[in-house]
Order: sequence, then C-alpha cells, then structure tokens
Amino acid sequence: MKQFDVLVIGGGHAGCEAAHAAARMGVKTALVTMKRSGIGVMSCNPAIGGLGKGHLVREIDAMDGVMGRVADNAGIQFRLLNRRKGPAVQGPRAQSDRQIYRSTMLDIMESTENLSVIEGEVIDFSMIADRVSGVMLHDGSSISARAVILTTGTFLRGLIHIGDTSYAGGRMGDTASTRLADRIDEFGLPLGRLKTGTPPRLDGRTINWDILERQEGDDDPTLFSFSSTKAPQRQITCGITHTNSQTHDIIRENLSRSAMYGGHIDGVGPRYCPSIEDKIVRFSDKDSHQIFLEPESLSDHTVYPNGISTSLPVDVQERYVHSIVGLNTAKIVQPGYAIEYDYVDPRALNSDLSVRHVPGLYLAGQINGTTGYEEAAAQGLVAGVNAARSATGLGPIQFRRDQSYVGVMIDDLTTRGVTEPYRMFTSRAEFRLSLRADNADQRLTPIGIDIGCVGPQRAQAFSRKMERIHSARVVLDGQSFTPKEIAKAGIRINQDGKKRTPFQLLAFPDVVFSDIVHLSSSLADIDKVTQEQLSKDALYSNYIDRQQKDVEKLRRDETHTIPQDFDYDSVTGLSAELTGKLQRVRPADLGQASRIDGMTPAGLALILSRIRYLEKRRAS
Repeated sequence: MKQFDVLVIGGGHAGCEAAHAAARMGVKTALVTMKRSGIGVMSCNPAIGGLGKGHLVREIDAMDGVMGRVADNAGIQFRLLNRRKGPAVQGPRAQSDRQIYRSTMLDIMESTENLSVIEGEVIDFSMIADRVSGVMLHDGSSISARAVILTTGTFLRGLIHIGDTSYAGGRMGDTASTRLADRIDEFGLPLGRLKTGTPPRLDGRTINWDILERQEGDDDPTLFSFSSTKAPQRQITCGITHTNSQTHDIIRENLSRSAMYGGHIDGVGPRYCPSIEDKIVRFSDKDSHQIFLEPESLSDHTVYPNGISTSLPVDVQERYVHSIVGLNTAKIVQPGYAIEYDYVDPRALNSDLSVRHVPGLYLAGQINGTTGYEEAAAQGLVAGVNAARSATGLGPIQFRRDQSYVGVMIDDLTTRGVTEPYRMFTSRAEFRLSLRADNADQRLTPIGIDIGCVGPQRAQAFSRKMERIHSARVVLDGQSFTPKEIAKAGIRINQDGKKRTPFQLLAFPDVVFSDIVHLSSSLADIDKVTQEQLSKDALYSNYIDRQQKDVEKLRRDETHTIPQDFDYDSVTGLSAELTGKLQRVRPADLGQASRIDGMTPAGLALILSRIRYLEKRRAS
C-alpha cells in the first residue's frame, strides 16, 4: 500500500492548488485524478480573474500558489476591470489559452518536490474507526494518508442536460463520480443539488469578424503573480456582438424544450451568471444582451461566446446562434449544456475546511457550493495548508475576514451556507479598502513565510521588495513642505499654512508621483514599481487608519473563542431556532456566531455570559 501524508482527490483548480500547497509545506503528497490529461482543464470559460476573483488569485499567489503564475504564462489578453475606479475595486482579468494553461499546470504538478500524480478513480474511503485514513481505487489498490482532501468539482453525481436529453457526466467527455457520492451519503453530510452551464463553442473561421466590434486588451498588462515580469504569449482581440429580438423570439418559443424550464433540472444555478433562457425570462424588458466572442487558444479556432450559456436542444442552439449578427454562418463545434451536481452544505465544515464530524477529511471547491476557478483554487490553498499542518500534528491556520478575501469567502461559506453557487465580489468584504489586489503580498506573504508555505526564492524577492518600500517611505515621510513650496512645485493645494510630507500629498486624488518629484530630487531615485505601490498606499491611508480602529474593536468584541463542544441547549433565553443553527454551524468564535442569519446582540450576550460562567467555574 502506498503511503502519503496528504492525498488530494481531483486534478481541477481546487485539487491542483491543494496538492501544491501541501507539497510546499514539506509533506509527502499525492494527487489522484481520473486522467492526467484532465489536470488544469478549464471546463467552462477560458479566463482567470475579474472583480473579486482577481483579488483571490493575487492572494493565492501571495502564498506562493500556482494559479497566478499559470494564468500569466497562458494569458492571451489581459484587462484591468474597473480601471476608472479606485484600486480597491479594480480586478485583474486574463483570457487564457486553454491548452497552454493545462500543459503549464501539468508540468508544474509533475515537477513539484514532494508531490506524486497518480491516475485512478477513487471509489471509496478507507477508515480507521470514524477517521478517514486513505482511499480505495477502482483497480482494487489502496492508498493511505493522514489527511484526505476531496475536490470533486461538478463530478459528484454529475448529470449533463441538453434539451430533454440527460446523461451522467462530470463535464463533456468525462464520467461522473457516483460510487464516491454514495459513500458520502453514509457520512450523513447535508447534501444539495446545484447547477451551472456553458455555451455552445463556435468555429472561429465561420464567424464574420469584419462586421463586429472588437475588444482590445490593455497595452500594459496587469499580471497576477508578483513574480511575473511579462506576458509571454501573443496577445489577441475579442469580438463583441449582441442578441436581438429574433434571437429572443426563438428562445422564448422553445423554453419548454430547455432542460431547466422543461422541468428536468432540480439544482439552483448561479444568479450572477444566468443562462440565455434565464436572461430572456428574467429581463423580458430587454431586447438585447451583450456577447463576448473569446478565442480559446492560439493553436486552434474554437471560440467561447461568453453570455449565451444554455441547456436548449442542439437544433434550437443552432437557430438562435445564427440569428446573431456576425454568427449567421457560425458552426457549433460543441453544444452548450447544463450540468447538475451534488454539493455539501459548507456549514458542515470548520474554518480550515475539515469536515466537522469526519476526522481526516477536507473539502474544497464546487463541492462546497461555490462557482468559479478562482474560488475553487482559494479553497484548495486553505485545505492544502491545513491538511499538511494536521498531518504533522500542528493546529489549523485561519484566514480572517479583515485579512483577506479568502477569509471572507471561507467565513461566508462556513457560517451562512449557500442557497445558490457562491461567487466572490468586492462588495462582500467589509474591509475592502485595505484588502486590495496590489497589496495581497504585504498582507499574506509574511504569514506564508511563517508557516512554511512560501518558498525561499519568493521569500527573498518579497524581502527585497519590502526593503525598497520601507526605504522609499522613509524618504517620503522624512521631509515636509509648506503650501507655498508645494504650489511652487506646480501642485495645487489650499494655502492653509499646514506643512505636508510627500506621502501626505499623494493622498490627494489629483496628485501623482511625478508631481511630488519636483519637491525633492531624492524622490526621483525611487523605482517605478515602488512609486506605484506607495501611491496606492497613500491614497487610502486616511481611510485605512480609521478602518484599522474598527478592525481592532471588532477583534476585541468578537474574537472570544467558543469551545467546539459548547452546549447551546444550556443557554437560557436562546430561541430554539438560533440554538438549532448554532449547533449546526458550530461557530469558532463570537464574530462567526454574529454572522449567522437571525443572530441578535441579545443572543450573543447570552452566549458570552454562559462561556464566561463556564470559564470562571473551571478556573475555580
């Protein structure tokens, strides 16, 4: 029997990040996947990042994860979304070459120290008493592990729908995982059904690009990884077209033939990424919807029409595609489809993504009710780090809400659960002014270094960067100028007699670094990257100072730990409904308890009073 410290099931985005994280932590790790060629596959859209999602990728990279580096290497168009808004809500996005992304990820997985890639289908868990101790494969072999991470994506009882045709599958061309789903049933975990969808893929040679609006990428790409210096692939443009009244009529007339509207699907789909059928029904007043035509690779002609995912029959897909400007003669090379799959209510998990009542088992990715590559990869990072720590006898690492978007997501999932596939947005983060994409390394890389998740090369590069920032900040704070001196340098400011440092001047919205260089020649010696970072830090400095006080108050009030065996039935005055929710969620502290639906200040006070009473009794 093969023996490992950590075993990861599934080679998707969550699985790759989990396996790589565990291996970086220095433990013997195995990644088990049905097919080696399926590692790093982009099952849906050929893109990484976006609003909120781009923050997650930067945070993964700050912990020395792989998604950012792979996306940079495979990127064929880079765009910084919300460029006209502040850095806190800007989101880097890259359209990727599917084939380069997959091959790059596979190369990294196969060359990573401490990591073995094993082909095989996991059909069951090995158990020692009530603890997961490994897995059994379809070929009869077994693999033992101290911790197992399950990342099934859409494969757990996956069911593909095209019109009134349905068949088992994890994605187009791959089999579903049913025997493992049956085993999970035996654990008694709370399960539900979700669904997602994908549009028909088109042959780019049959699209009339000449009559379409074009979307260019940024001239100066904003990359994901703090270690990347350039985008190595040839950059491309995308096309833009729109649905029209004819398109809508065709879809409306055939709604009953849609798998979703025909009653074949029970699962709930993502509200923020609706199918074209959903758009026609929910936004009936609109006579047009935008479609982005995104080439999937530099080496083939497949195009992803972002905005028209569907579960309609193939003949209807062909009719509505041909009604769209520029697509009148477009050939469908793969039909769109909906996929329905099992997920586990994430409130059954601890904040380290371990299953509360199944020791040794961790869950990451879409199995936890999320949607998107980035959300999956971020969970993989959390599960991988914590499984490795558990395997070596160390306690869990918790990512806080005030510290990272990863922490926001994990807390949302484990505290509130999901009613639809969870997607990350900047609006979910209360402290988003300080949780910017540009400072993800400053927030998280020191933590990664401390726990052994960040390699020496990345750690050294980060140390050099922070030395440059510190030295430059000393220069910016080490001199001050009167309003008259500032005005003489060409910077318009109120003549209030108050002296200001160059860093304080950068906090003014209309002041850029090239303006303050006129104040002192020493400022011209600061490199461009450091200039950009300090400019963003200065812009938010006043707000962040106030926000930090809120964070400290929150920690004082809410970080009181709740014992995992705390008896909520013993809290007099707590409603039966809240007692039931608290018993199900098992919050780690009062802050997490406060975010449970229906929780009140009075309820928190009752819980805290009971905890203090028990602590006092134990102390005596």
